[in-house]
Amino acid sequence: MEKLRFAVSDIYRRFHFQTFLKDSEISQVYVKGARIWVPDEEKVWVGAELLENYTGQKTIRIQIEDSAEERDYAIKDKKRLPHLRNPEILIGENDLTSLSYLNEPEVLYNLQVRFLERNCIYTYCGIVLVAINPYQQLPIYGNELIQMYSGQDMGTMDPHIFAVAEEAFKLMSRFDKNQSIIVSGESGAGKTVSAKYAMRYFAMVGGSQAETQVEQKVLASNPIMEAIGNAKTTRNDNSSRFGKYIEISFSKNNAIIGAHMRTYLLEKSRVVFQAAEERNYHIFYQLCASRDRPEFKKFCLMSPDDFYYTSHGMAPEIDGVDDAEDMLSARDALTMLGITEKDQMMIFQIQSAVLHFGNVKIREADGESSEIKKDDKHLSIMCKLLGIEESQMRMWLCHKKIVTVGEVLTKPLTLTQASFAQDALAKHIYAQTFNWIVEKINRALHSNTKSTKFIGVLDIYGFETFEVNSFEQFCINYANEKLQQIFNMHVFKLEQEEYVREAIEWSFIDFYDNQPCIDLIESKLGILDLLDEECKMPKGSDENWCQKLYDKHLGKAKHFEKPRMSRSAFIINHFADRVEYQADGFLEKNRDTVLEDHINILRASEFELVAELFEEKVDPNEKKSRAGSATTHPMRQAPKGGRSNKKTVGSQQVQKATVGDQFRESLKKLMETLNATTPHYIRCIKPNDIKEAFIFDPKRAVEQLRACGVLETIRISAAGYPSRWTYPEFFQRYRVLARSKDIDRSDHKKTCENVLTKVIQGSVKKTPRGLEDPDKYRFGKTKIFFRAGQVAYLEKLRSDKLKACGIMIQKHVKGWLARRRYQRITKSVTLLQKYGRGLLARRHAKFLRETFAATRIQKQWKGYRARREYVKVRKATVVIQSAIRGYFGRMLFKQELHEHRAITIQKMVRSYLARRRYKRVMRGIVLLQSHYRRRRAKKQLKVLKIEAKSVEHIKNVNKGLENKIIQLQQRLDAKNKEGMSIKEQEVYIKQLKGELEKLRSSNEEGKRSSNKVSELMQQIKDLQEELSREREEKQVLITKSEEMVKEHTQMLSKLAEEKCQLKEQLEEANLKLQQQETKTDDEMKKKLEETNALLAAEFDSERSHHQRLVKEHARLQQRLENLQSEMAVMNSPGGHKRTPSDISAISLESYTSSVSPDEVKYDDEGPEEKDQGYGTKKKKKAPAPPAPTANAMEKEMKNVDIGLVLKLQNKVKELERQRTELEEKLERYEEETPQGTTDTAVISDSAFNALKMQELQNENDKLKREVNKLMKSISENVSFERGGTNSPAGKEFMDTKVEDQMKAFREQFTAMSDEIERRREECLQLRAMLAEKSITTHAIAKESYGGMDDIVNEDNELALAYRTQKELNRLLENQLQKTEKDAKKKEDKLKREIRDLKHENEAAQKVINQNLQLGPEAKIEATMQHEITRLTSENLDLREKADKQSDQIRKLKKMLKVYAKKLKDGDVAEIEAELERDDKQKKSDDGVATVKHLDRTYMGMLEYKKEDEAQLIKCLILDLKPKLAQGLLPGLPSYLLFMCVRHTDYINDDEKVRTLLTNTINGIKKCVKKHSKELDRVIMWLANTCRLLHTLKQYSGEKAFQSENTPRQNEHCLRNFDLSEYRQVFSDLAVWIYQTMIKYMEEVIQPMVVSALLEHEAIAGLTASKPAGMRGRSSSSAHEEEGREFSLDSLVKALNKYVQILSQHAVDPELVKQVFRQLYYYIGSNALNNLLLRKDMCNWSKGMQIRYNLSHLEQWLRDNKLNESGAQSTLEPITQASQLLQARKSDADVDSICEMCSKLTTPQIVKILNLYTPVDEFEERVPISFIRKIQERLKSVKREEGEDNTLLMDTKFTFPVTFPFNPSSVTLDSIDIPESLHLDFLTRV
Repeated sequence: MEKLRFAVSDIYRRFHFQTFLKDSEISQVYVKGARIWVPDEEKVWVGAELLENYTGQKTIRIQIEDSAEERDYAIKDKKRLPHLRNPEILIGENDLTSLSYLNEPEVLYNLQVRFLERNCIYTYCGIVLVAINPYQQLPIYGNELIQMYSGQDMGTMDPHIFAVAEEAFKLMSRFDKNQSIIVSGESGAGKTVSAKYAMRYFAMVGGSQAETQVEQKVLASNPIMEAIGNAKTTRNDNSSRFGKYIEISFSKNNAIIGAHMRTYLLEKSRVVFQAAEERNYHIFYQLCASRDRPEFKKFCLMSPDDFYYTSHGMAPEIDGVDDAEDMLSARDALTMLGITEKDQMMIFQIQSAVLHFGNVKIREADGESSEIKKDDKHLSIMCKLLGIEESQMRMWLCHKKIVTVGEVLTKPLTLTQASFAQDALAKHIYAQTFNWIVEKINRALHSNTKSTKFIGVLDIYGFETFEVNSFEQFCINYANEKLQQIFNMHVFKLEQEEYVREAIEWSFIDFYDNQPCIDLIESKLGILDLLDEECKMPKGSDENWCQKLYDKHLGKAKHFEKPRMSRSAFIINHFADRVEYQADGFLEKNRDTVLEDHINILRASEFELVAELFEEKVDPNEKKSRAGSATTHPMRQAPKGGRSNKKTVGSQQVQKATVGDQFRESLKKLMETLNATTPHYIRCIKPNDIKEAFIFDPKRAVEQLRACGVLETIRISAAGYPSRWTYPEFFQRYRVLARSKDIDRSDHKKTCENVLTKVIQGSVKKTPRGLEDPDKYRFGKTKIFFRAGQVAYLEKLRSDKLKACGIMIQKHVKGWLARRRYQRITKSVTLLQKYGRGLLARRHAKFLRETFAATRIQKQWKGYRARREYVKVRKATVVIQSAIRGYFGRMLFKQELHEHRAITIQKMVRSYLARRRYKRVMRGIVLLQSHYRRRRAKKQLKVLKIEAKSVEHIKNVNKGLENKIIQLQQRLDAKNKEGMSIKEQEVYIKQLKGELEKLRSSNEEGKRSSNKVSELMQQIKDLQEELSREREEKQVLITKSEEMVKEHTQMLSKLAEEKCQLKEQLEEANLKLQQQETKTDDEMKKKLEETNALLAAEFDSERSHHQRLVKEHARLQQRLENLQSEMAVMNSPGGHKRTPSDISAISLESYTSSVSPDEVKYDDEGPEEKDQGYGTKKKKKAPAPPAPTANAMEKEMKNVDIGLVLKLQNKVKELERQRTELEEKLERYEEETPQGTTDTAVISDSAFNALKMQELQNENDKLKREVNKLMKSISENVSFERGGTNSPAGKEFMDTKVEDQMKAFREQFTAMSDEIERRREECLQLRAMLAEKSITTHAIAKESYGGMDDIVNEDNELALAYRTQKELNRLLENQLQKTEKDAKKKEDKLKREIRDLKHENEAAQKVINQNLQLGPEAKIEATMQHEITRLTSENLDLREKADKQSDQIRKLKKMLKVYAKKLKDGDVAEIEAELERDDKQKKSDDGVATVKHLDRTYMGMLEYKKEDEAQLIKCLILDLKPKLAQGLLPGLPSYLLFMCVRHTDYINDDEKVRTLLTNTINGIKKCVKKHSKELDRVIMWLANTCRLLHTLKQYSGEKAFQSENTPRQNEHCLRNFDLSEYRQVFSDLAVWIYQTMIKYMEEVIQPMVVSALLEHEAIAGLTASKPAGMRGRSSSSAHEEEGREFSLDSLVKALNKYVQILSQHAVDPELVKQVFRQLYYYIGSNALNNLLLRKDMCNWSKGMQIRYNLSHLEQWLRDNKLNESGAQSTLEPITQASQLLQARKSDADVDSICEMCSKLTTPQIVKILNLYTPVDEFEERVPISFIRKIQERLKSVKREEGEDNTLLMDTKFTFPVTFPFNPSSVTLDSIDIPESLHLDFLTRV
């Protein structure tokens, strides 16, 4: 074999892809340390490293990396430099074209790394998928993987056969273009398995999830074709020995509808001969293995070793293959394809006959003849099995006929000729059987439906070269030459389209064209033509044919050569190799001769199938049969009398087309088919010849890479611009090379041009020019195109820049670390010194303290001893002294005690005697004195009495008193004057001080600017003059305002008169309207007489309801009047009322005087005294105050402020605007009022407008009367004089009191007005509904007939409907005209406003011009006036806003007080109900069924008639809209259904409850099936089904479900029926609805998962994706549709929508948790499966991005209070996968990674580690040793826990759903039926 290989130089020439570099570039690239590839005899290529720079020398020193061997490498030519190696970041790429250096060693090494280190058998090479046979069953072809690849982009997923199949299916479905998948390779490379998996993929995605009959038939053809067309060879245990092309047809909906198979060149020679270690076709061994089965007994089968045709290879068995089981599979497949059991047994019988035919022994007889033994049992069995005569077969196996011109001769055959004829017949029988089976398969796969498109799968033999190559190898290699030509043209076409699309100037790419080789084979006088010509020759031989080839082509065709030592062989230089063919046997194989005698015997078989196999067929050249079947078909015998094109020797032979001619024609048709489709290529590679798993032989691999065209693809790509970058990607990757001034973020293309032209070319001074040549790159529209190797050069520059930056960072970091270390050392030394010195100091201090302590202790001890002795002596002395002194003291005490007692006795006696004597003397003295004093007093009294009676005495006394009073008064006045003077002095002093300060400041200012004093004085004078002028102008304004007030009063009176006129006109219009309504009512009554009869019941109910509302409205109106009168009494207890605090008396008088008599007259109507309710009567009105005189107005206007005048002006303008609007409305109503439309059949909108107008008029009158009452009561009760003035305190008191009183009145009046407005709107709605009911009577009548046309048209209703439709069209025209008029009026109104604004603008402009013309004083005055006006208006606006806010606050406070009072009273439920009613009223204006407190007591049942059951199901289930259900009581349909069930239970009607529940279940199923894509409806019925299930449990009467029931709810339990079985049915129904909902939710979020979790990069500045410019996977189509991209926000929005809908329909919280747990599992499993299939996702940055995205989903769970649902735990696998990407991957981290990835399986962990690819070269790859350690560690761990070897998560897994019992607090008797459900036939019981 080795001698047939190319020479090394030729190989280097053919497959050398190195980019030609300039000398400067070569010296830049080939430097010391550069990594290169050098040839090697054993490994083909080995890596090496340059040890020196290359400067043009003949040899260069290199070092081999594997062996570290150093040697010299010879360089003969600069253009033949060794191949450069790619950077480490590109090693292991899943697309070979993404390599920067595209060459053979890089391709081989990349495939080897992926296959051995990462166990990846698939790799892209441009549009080619390279598949390496692993010789091991891998778990990468499951249905879950098919689902993962379905719908995905080919470039985003890992290379796989499913990705190619999905690409073909996608292009077919999108563009309706036929596709082809061409699978080629050597025998044993895995072509058949690849084609089988591709068809399996189409069967899955082209059908349903469960395979249909068509898909099963397509797949069933595989085991049949393998049985009859595959065999074991030395290279493959299941080698296809024929080529096949299967067209899988699809419908317009992309569903498989059929298939068709074409076969090519069956290897018939294998039937009669096999090489060593090979087998015959599998069917023979399967028959032998099944010989013991009863139905096979008649075949007389034996062991394969006993049959001649199956014993050549001496290897009858295949390891791991059970032939008997395969026979059962083949029989099942035949049955699947519609082949009957009889035909099957007949086929097996024919195959058994072939086996026995091989054992027929022909022996040599006398002379040149042969014979068969008479007792040959195998011949008998063979003839019996085929149903032919044994004697004839025995005769003609050894003889043949010779037909001459006049007679027929019989000639015996030699042994060799007979054996050859025997083998030829055996091959022909097998070939015909093979073709018959193929035809039957095609019939079974044929579809009657027209096929619009197809995908073809071509499983054809690859390029073959053996030691002996014959006719079969020649045909195979010829077919591969044709396929390679198509492949080259397709690759070139794609490259060309890309350049044209990007507007790239390009030169013709020189690629290898094998057309000369094809011409050598198939052209005129080519090899096949000469072969056919030689076959026609009577004495044609292989040697003669070979000599003709030498004469014709040797030396003329460069692809044809002659071996040196042979005359019967020739060499062809194919595109993959040069092959030597042996010419022996070419002619016989091309003729494929079968004797006609043998064929005639078989045609006469008694078995119909055998005769059918060998009947005459039409010439395939006539194209009667489907072209492409490369089988042998006997032709008709030449007609008598005609000349035969072929003369024969011996027997007459059947004339037919040669095998070569047939193969050429079928190949031509195949090429036409492939050219009409879009091809997809799969090249299968056989890694070794020993069939061992994951062993890679570089020699065998590189041979196949050259043969299958992979390297040619690389060469074509390298010849153009293989590296392509988009501008944003290039900028993102290489912006480190750009300068800041060259970056333009708004224009990436310009920035990229700057980088390539300036930055890189600017580095020429330091380095040779790398990209200066413009041919090295091209700028396209959206991409930059680079020549091969240029991206590597850019990567080198980028790496150098990053390294320089890294060195700079390291320098600073290391310097900082060194400084920090030095500082730490210095700090440590200082600390050590400090602590050392401290230790020494502490030791010395301790010594001193110890010495001092010892001395102290000694001193204390000695002192203690001395003190102790002293104390002892002193104590003894003191004891003695105390005893002696005590004795003397006691003696002395006794003596002194005796003396003291004696003295005391003496003292007491002496004092007694002295006191007695003293008292006696004093008594006498007092008596004498008193007697004397009495006598003197009497004398003096007499004298005083005489003096008192004299006048002068009195005068003297008074005079003295007056003098004293005068003196005191004078002194007091003096003191007061002094105090006043002191105070004045103090004030004066303060003023002086202030003036002093001012003078000081002015003095300082004067010092600074002394020249401004005169100007300031002049300004003061000017300001004083301006002040005086302003006072005068103010007086003028006051007079003007008085005149304006008069004018306004006149205008108001005019407006009042106009208003009265408008009112009269309105009344006239109303009368006309009423007359018209009466006319239309009469006509409607005549026309709708019959329909009104049908709706009488409904109208009666509506009328009664309306009457109740009217009564309620009247009652509320009466209550309002009563409350108003009561409020008036409460607010004015003494008949006194005040004006509001914000309105002055003048404004009040002006306002009351402006009220016209016409407006006041409403209160004058009727009696003076009017009942106000509660026993009160209305008071007489006080007379209106007289109109103020001019003097009075003048006095009052002096105190009026400008703000009030402006407010009055605004009020007047507003009244004028309202009057204008009323006039316009009146004109509109007059125009809209139909005149003379007496024949109208349908009431227009005028009815509602009339009602509304009447209500507005009544309401307006009421409001006017209320305002008049209010104003008159205010004017009556204001008790103050207009001319008088009040003190400030009095005004403040009056204002505050009036303000408080008016605030209370306003609050009550506002509340009552709101209540009246709400009631009035309800009345209007009810009246409008009644009018609408009368209009739509005919529609309701139609609905009530149930859609039966005969009944509907029974009373000529269709004619009525036709007329109604005409009237509706007329009404629509009127409405259109009305809309146009309204639009025109609005336009006129806007024009008027614009005109007014123009006038105001002109006036303002005039004012501005006037102001500009004024002098400075006038300008200041105008400015001040304008500012005053502006501030006044702003103040008024703010005051109005404040009033509104205060009113709102008062209302809220009032509500809070009411609620607080209710809370105190315990009415919490009432408050909650009221709040719920308010919320529902805000959400929907419809009549919502709510829990009401009714006066009537209901039993919680709904009665219905049997015939209304269908209508009940229709209205409550089928026609119920989700939007309507959202406004109803949650679960209302389920409550209503159960209330109907309760009534059936009440009347004990079994049949009725059975039909009701059955129809309910069927109705829900029908509704959910019909609207399965409407999530709102599905969730609505899931919630209602669960609620009905809970209600059935709650009211079942079982104690387990009654624990939370109220006594009232227990009364509503079922009494007669046990519906526990129906509860199970409803539970199953809820599960089905839940699964339907989950399925739809998953379909919606499925396209969002990958984009949101894996592709979404939320962390700014963190690049998590590998640059796409490194030539990612290119699609086989030039145009691809871009799918929609989703972000994380899209996924969160979808989840928010789901939560919102679930909450709107009040789904149980526990069920909501289960829903999101299932959804999160689906999200996590899909994300993890995609991560495991995408290499670009496995890096550290992407792990960070994924973890960040997952944190958002976890936060969403917490925000929605779903974190306890278990949903977060379902994300643990993908979370751990992201952590694995971020984890450290060293040997020390093996245990921590195994513990961290507890939720991941071993294959998942290994797959992620294998796929881990650094985004940048600064990251490190995961070592293989580390992955092996992880595997070993995980095996030990998983063995203990139970090993799980699944790679992908099951996305179809569902958690079991449960429905926890959730009782309702709603009682059935409190539920009302809303009118919107149209359930009037239900009656509450």
